[in-house]
Amino acid sequence: MKVVKFAILVPIVFVLACSSKEPKLADVVDTGVVGKMIKVEGGKFMMGCSDCAVDEAPVREVTLSTFYIGEFEVLQEEWIAIMEEKNPSYHQGDSLPVEQVSWNQVSTFITKLNEKTGKTFRLPTEAEWEFAARGGIKSMGYTYSGSNDINEVAWYLDNNEEQETQKVGQKLPNELGLFDMSGNVAEWVQDRYWVYSEAAETNPAGPNSGTTRVFRGGRCDYEASDCTVTARRSDRPANKYYNLGFRLVMVP
Repeated sequence: MKVVKFAILVPIVFVLACSSKEPKLADVVDTGVVGKMIKVEGGKFMMGCSDCAVDEAPVREVTLSTFYIGEFEVLQEEWIAIMEEKNPSYHQGDSLPVEQVSWNQVSTFITKLNEKTGKTFRLPTEAEWEFAARGGIKSMGYTYSGSNDINEVAWYLDNNEEQETQKVGQKLPNELGLFDMSGNVAEWVQDRYWVYSEAAETNPAGPNSGTTRVFRGGRCDYEASDCTVTARRSDRPANKYYNLGFRLVMVP
């Protein structure tokens, strides 16, 4: 009888041990509305560049939690479906990134998207954007997102003389499977513009006040030197341009 009791208890203990574990997050989530979201495992990285533009320094250690980010920039057809309005883009076509949208308009889009899906989408913070562009914990330390050869991973001035946006996903992805982070259209992020500090930070989100918002990434009319994973610019949140779009983050 003792042997039988032991045999019955073992599987019960095993089941309880397994059920106490937190469910594993999927590596890829297909939203069905705004494409696939790729998991970016949290970790530490050195953000910024010490020998680039002045506002890319100083380099400091940043720690981030796990998040999901869009495989592609948000497309024109996705914008139209959520906003239920005319296509605002200068260059129009299927599978092209939406552009000529202000930071304020993007904020409205995200509010409507969250209401429609019941999920929590937002813009990436500047730190999240750079970490993802670098390849996250899989980073190989490339100058551009996915390569040291910009022509492999980006549409920019030298390989796009017409300075037109291109269909997403035609170039190689980076280490995480993300496309076009160093070219095609630049991308709004959440943060207000600020001067980097030297202190290490965890999940930084920029200052609480300021007149401009940051955008990141290369675009179709940039020189290669402006398409690196650390390059940063900013503009007023009401302004919009034909080569400025955005990419989404989804909260796990």
